[in-house]
Amino acid sequence: METIVEGTSMTARLARHPFLAGLNRSQLAMLADCATTVQFQKEQVIFREGDRADRFYLIETGKVDLESSGGLGDPMLGWSWLFPPHVWTFTARAVEPTTAIFFDGAILQEYCEKDHSFGYEFLKRMNLVMYQRMQATRSKTLAIRQRRDIVHRRSAALAYGGARSLEPECSKVA
Repeated sequence: METIVEGTSMTARLARHPFLAGLNRSQLAMLADCATTVQFQKEQVIFREGDRADRFYLIETGKVDLESSGGLGDPMLGWSWLFPPHVWTFTARAVEPTTAIFFDGAILQEYCEKDHSFGYEFLKRMNLVMYQRMQATRSKTLAIRQRRDIVHRRSAALAYGGARSLEPECSKVA
């Protein structure tokens, strides 16, 4: 993430954010009208799992962990405000001092409803982040499963023959 330059317009900051890349000027101006800069100190809780989800953040600087699933260094924070029952599914905590751009979820939903072109572009970006997080979760799950399988095979080898080779039978030469 880049350093925020004092005096830079909100529209310019939004245009530089990777999540909003490619939005047109009128869409960026619409977002700038409802955007606010917020700061979080190290270890500050941004939102808690189970609380009402009614906001959206774009991380400009710093890093945030999503607790109960491990940390993610995404430049976007929160999609629970989009879906009923509008409750956070994670707790977000700043790992280091963090600057973000805050948006009210109800206003964003209203903008998506009013301007379907904007809504489509915005939701495409949200879907990409969700897809990337699902793929990261899948990769972590597969890695855990592989480690578990290796431990299981080693345990079975020790139980059924001591230091028996763990190589597959097909790799052995007769």
